[in-house]
Amino acid sequence: MTQTISRRDFLKLGAAAGAALATGSLLPAPVAEAARQAGFLDSKGNGYIPSMCEMCVWRCGLIAKVKDGRVVKLDGNPEHPHSRGNLCPRGQSGLMNTYDPDRVLTPLIRVGKRGEGKFRKASWDEALDLVASKMLEIKDKYGPEAMVFSTTHCLTQPQFENLLYAYGSPNYGTQRSLCFNAMITAFQLTYGVEEPARRYDNVEFILMVGRNLMEAISTSETGELARALDRGAKLVYLDPRYTKTAAKASEWIPIRPGTDAAFLLAMINVIVTNQLADCDFVKQYVVGCDNIQDEMKKYTPQWAEQITGVPAETIERIAREYAGAKKCAMVHPGWRTSNFVNSFQTERAIATLNALSGTVLRPGGCLSAELMAEGAGLGVPPQPPYPRISALRLDGVPWKYPLVPLKLGVFQELRDNILRGEPYQAHGWFISRQNPILALPDRNKTLQAFGKMDFIVTIDILMNDTAWFSDVVLPEASYLERYDPLLPVDGRAFIRQPVIEPQGEAKSTLWIYKQLGERLGIGEYFQYEDEEDFLRQQLKPLGVSLEEVKAKGYAKLPEEEKNDEITFKTPSGKIEVYSETLKNAGFSPWPTWEEPPMPGEGEFYLLTGKVAQHTQFGTQNNQLLHKYADEPRLWMNAKIAAQKGLKDGDWVKVTSKVGSVHIRLKATEAIRPDCVYMTPGYGHISKGLTTAYGYGASDSVLHETYTDPISGSQALSQTFVTVEKA
Repeated sequence: MTQTISRRDFLKLGAAAGAALATGSLLPAPVAEAARQAGFLDSKGNGYIPSMCEMCVWRCGLIAKVKDGRVVKLDGNPEHPHSRGNLCPRGQSGLMNTYDPDRVLTPLIRVGKRGEGKFRKASWDEALDLVASKMLEIKDKYGPEAMVFSTTHCLTQPQFENLLYAYGSPNYGTQRSLCFNAMITAFQLTYGVEEPARRYDNVEFILMVGRNLMEAISTSETGELARALDRGAKLVYLDPRYTKTAAKASEWIPIRPGTDAAFLLAMINVIVTNQLADCDFVKQYVVGCDNIQDEMKKYTPQWAEQITGVPAETIERIAREYAGAKKCAMVHPGWRTSNFVNSFQTERAIATLNALSGTVLRPGGCLSAELMAEGAGLGVPPQPPYPRISALRLDGVPWKYPLVPLKLGVFQELRDNILRGEPYQAHGWFISRQNPILALPDRNKTLQAFGKMDFIVTIDILMNDTAWFSDVVLPEASYLERYDPLLPVDGRAFIRQPVIEPQGEAKSTLWIYKQLGERLGIGEYFQYEDEEDFLRQQLKPLGVSLEEVKAKGYAKLPEEEKNDEITFKTPSGKIEVYSETLKNAGFSPWPTWEEPPMPGEGEFYLLTGKVAQHTQFGTQNNQLLHKYADEPRLWMNAKIAAQKGLKDGDWVKVTSKVGSVHIRLKATEAIRPDCVYMTPGYGHISKGLTTAYGYGASDSVLHETYTDPISGSQALSQTFVTVEKA
């Protein structure tokens, strides 16, 4: 079999992909025989097995090439709509995560001081017994609310939540407030959906606000955008930095940071003042447009020019071009919208512009209802209802942040209230697939919060920064070594299945959560015998066997009933440009302008963002990605650097109100003079990461903590820094 594989050949592969391969040696005889009979492997143990990537949350389909019992190549699965036969650099390098020499392959228990890095190996029984006993001790002594749980979005999140809520804690920390709280909260309040899906088939005009899609993790959408541009669609891109998306745009506008909302409000002004909206759509489906002209009249292009630095005639021209494309126009909702405390208002303006063009939820439009929910059409293991939880959440939801959805939360506020001991003191932290020490703003604060914990446990495949400061580290099997729950995408449920056996003693989180649940006395929330039994319960309503799904890589889901009627899950059943919910909560019911702070004399906006070679904070130890990634540097406008006596490659000291770092300088014309930029995810402090330790600088050392009172979003770009030669 050749290295490449056609769609037809792939469909001929067999039904034993769940059979695992032993790392570094040939497959065990029974497994190898089954794989050969299924057509996956030849007599030498070489072949191809389908599964799903997890180098980011986009979860593309993959085909693992196996040779002599080892994964030697990963390619895109042509059957999966997210990969379509392709994998990005991160996905192709995923085998290096599995074979990372720094892998944690046995449970570890701390024996030195916290953060000293001294651990001893332990059996699973000893480690799990210790974790359960400490969690029960905290529960008995302080109440279940004294235990904090946090994870990153993943396929086993429902089982993580079972552990959290069955234990009885309300304290749930996710990464969302550091990413897209502003977008989700704004679109829920305006459209009644978390995140509308984008369609590029008919798009003619695209406006993107800081969404660097050409380097983003949503790879299939990036391809759709590229094809739209190839056939002539216009892309106008607002960003203070000349990114790869700016390079592909028809027009790049280096707008002043924090002023996107002013630009968008002025566009709304032009459209409603000149009656350029899709009037029929607006009259039928939008609440608030009777008075929108009066409300928006103050937001003229001339007003916006003074705030954004963008000429008024440019704003007016773009508004008219956008309106002229009607339902074939789209303002991209964005993704990482945690930039300023006014980012929620930016997202409200984006939602309003899309409503005015009539592009939402209609045939030929560019925004549709959110994608099929995870778990749709699948079975679930039985479980009792959760116990009643009466304690306040440490993150202030909803008692301080009434409009933030419970499942989003406000992670940075949770951390701050751990430090303050308000409204009570937390004593334990259970962390799975997450690195709060590197992810949360103001790393020093997070380390102080860890110091207040009686007990910390981390589940991960590597000794990340958070694991380094934990009391127990539980080794998870990598995504190439385990099963996860099925993932519905576009009418099919795709499988992640092991293509090699777990190395060392690593285990899946389905197994870990079940084992802990039984020890904590909440085993009834984990009613499955093992991973395969869990999957069979998921497949039961479909009448499909697990063996069939292993063979194809997916199961077909029942077709959803199509309803041509356009409905919105808002109180009015329409798009709420004017929101009574916001008004009743004491906020402006309209999209409105909120002036963000500006840097002082000698200060710069600190920008952060994506690069194509890494995924947030989790891939910097990957030796393949490290080999091909650019050295992390601080971008500074070349003219400003020269004025400060700095040249390209100099070491500089970057200082904010909460910390300082040293980093090399990249002097470039590709950024505004009032900004500097750092790639996040570097500056790891765990000595258990031999590739990533001490490499680059951490933006979390510099970031101050600012929280939007409406969405709970962290304002990452609202940190201002000084730069001097080191």
